[in-house]
Amino acid sequence: MTTVFGTDAPRPAGSSRRPPGQSPRRGLVPLLLALVLLATLLLAVPSARADNQDRVDYTLTNQSGKDFSGQQLAGSSFAGATARQSIFREADLHGAILTQAAFPEADFRGADLSDALMDKVDMSGTDLTGAVLRGAIASGSNFTGATVTDADFTDALLDRVDQRHLCRDARGTNPVTGADTRISLECG
Repeated sequence: MTTVFGTDAPRPAGSSRRPPGQSPRRGLVPLLLALVLLATLLLAVPSARADNQDRVDYTLTNQSGKDFSGQQLAGSSFAGATARQSIFREADLHGAILTQAAFPEADFRGADLSDALMDKVDMSGTDLTGAVLRGAIASGSNFTGATVTDADFTDALLDRVDQRHLCRDARGTNPVTGADTRISLECG
């Protein structure tokens, strides 16, 4: 027996959930309007972090070789950007969007990448020494050859393969959070 929206009545084979004559797209318009309204409201709500007021959008740009050391980039977007050998030393990238970006051989020493959305990101050869990646979502990313000494990955979402590779060389304690790198990576 199939339960549909709280009813226990079985449906006859081949029956439809929508009333006769109702177009399948008819319910789509209100849903799309609701999503647009929700997105508008979310963008209009002021951030709880004062330093997020000047978010910068680097989406789909080439930032290779640029120096972002110590900059306030919390909540900024680097989605789809390329930043080969760029320097983000001590930068605040809390909650930044780095989705599908490429940061090969970049310097993130001491950077705050906590709560960053960094799925499908090329972090190969990056230096994450002392970086904070608490709660970061980094599924599908590539950390081949990354340095993670003193980094904090507490509650970060990583692919199992990346986690195993990072555990090979993980050591130290994060100077900001006090988290042991191997424990934050759940190296076991």
